[in-house]
Amino acid sequence: MDKKMPQYLTAPYQLLWFEPDDLGIMVVGYMLAMIFGGIFWVVMIAAPVAYGKIKRRYPRGFLRHMFYVAGWTDLRGYPSYYEEEFFE
Repeated sequence: MDKKMPQYLTAPYQLLWFEPDDLGIMVVGYMLAMIFGGIFWVVMIAAPVAYGKIKRRYPRGFLRHMFYVAGWTDLRGYPSYYEEEFFE
């Protein structure tokens, strides 16, 4: 086998103890800190830590559903929110 099979298929990718969504928040914080400086250097670290604490209280995938409810994204492969009846 050329490729290794991960031990846990549902485990997200991680860099140190940060998951990809935490890293995305850090990258945005870093860009804001490079542009504006000041308090954004603290936000770069504090925002992912706070988001991680919030994320632990909800089931996996809640952020995608929050974006869907806000109207920022679509859930592909699923019926629309207003469908009362659908056939598989």
